[in-house]
Amino acid sequence: MSGFARDAAADRLERLVDTVEDERLPVPVREVWAVGDVALGLDPVDRLDVYLTKDILMRDDSAPATANASDDDADPDSQFHESHGIEGVGKTVRADWAREYPHYLRANANGHAAPEKCLAAHLLEDDEPIHLEVCNAPFEDNVTQRLRGAQLREDYTQLLDPRGVCLWADGTRSDDAFRKLRDSELALPTLSRALEMLGLDADEATDAARELHAWRDRQDGVTVRGDVV
Repeated sequence: MSGFARDAAADRLERLVDTVEDERLPVPVREVWAVGDVALGLDPVDRLDVYLTKDILMRDDSAPATANASDDDADPDSQFHESHGIEGVGKTVRADWAREYPHYLRANANGHAAPEKCLAAHLLEDDEPIHLEVCNAPFEDNVTQRLRGAQLREDYTQLLDPRGVCLWADGTRSDDAFRKLRDSELALPTLSRALEMLGLDADEATDAARELHAWRDRQDGVTVRGDVV
């Protein structure tokens, strides 16, 4: 796909929120944000940027295995290590989700179930021009965390675009946010100006915005990035 018309972008975000509300996901999701160009009001939107706040799975809340389940079914980590070569099911992602949606199970480079990749597989199609950011921290907190990290590493591709709108939080959808998104009523600054408001000087903000835009322009199809704060 080569981007979204504005109404199509809003429709796609509505469907994503529908899925978060209605379907079992690999980990609990607490917030859904639309970020960047779509929040700025551009039409068309070349790439759709979405931020999810998730919980770290400290204890699997899956339904218990049935009484007549095999030993492998009772131990999902062993089951999916054997069948998919992936470890951590029941530890980093829900076991009952993996049983229901094994085709969405994804691993990191170390072979462990990766929540952010599992979420992307469940929520998005491979060829969609969508970038998904996944973190355990709320969007507004992580904007400042990632800004500090990008400055320390001198790598502004790690920035989060601070221009975002919360579409869904803790089970509640913001109909007002969707209406403003569709009608381009959100008064948001340019990226460089937004970064200045976070404390960068004008030259650094301009360079950071240029670097982040260039990184986004090089992406194709679905991309996903996860971090833990």
